[in-house]
Amino acid sequence: MKRGEGLAFWVRLFLGGVFIYAGLDKIIDPAGFAKIIYNYRIVPEISINFIAVCLPWLEFILGVMLVAGIFRPGTLVLVNLLLLIFLGGLVFNLARGLDVHCGCFTTDASGDPATWLAVVRDAILLALSLGLLVKTVRRPDLTGAKVKE
Repeated sequence: MKRGEGLAFWVRLFLGGVFIYAGLDKIIDPAGFAKIIYNYRIVPEISINFIAVCLPWLEFILGVMLVAGIFRPGTLVLVNLLLLIFLGGLVFNLARGLDVHCGCFTTDASGDPATWLAVVRDAILLALSLGLLVKTVRRPDLTGAKVKE
């Protein structure tokens, strides 16, 4: 491992683990996840089932790709885009005063509704992911591309 890659490596593994963990329960229970998506009242009803089935798999696959270090720039762009969408959805519904359940790591909607603490958590994940994207784009050797010496 080259100098400066250590932190990026651990951040990449951490984010990958978060995305894998976040996708697993939703893959197992797409109907429960569909209810959580419905409660957000952001997407058209016709798209809820499609999102409930596809989004968890996207999270899981992106997590695996992060852990494996595959296609880092593209993977990180998609991870950042998803984190922005998740963060925006939470902020939008908290600002509207709706009691939505995050749906971040579980499809169980019986617990406490999402709070601003979930926004802070997502903002930290986004900051880590953005930092990793910038580091990856600035350092061609971290992208897996061949670097001329």
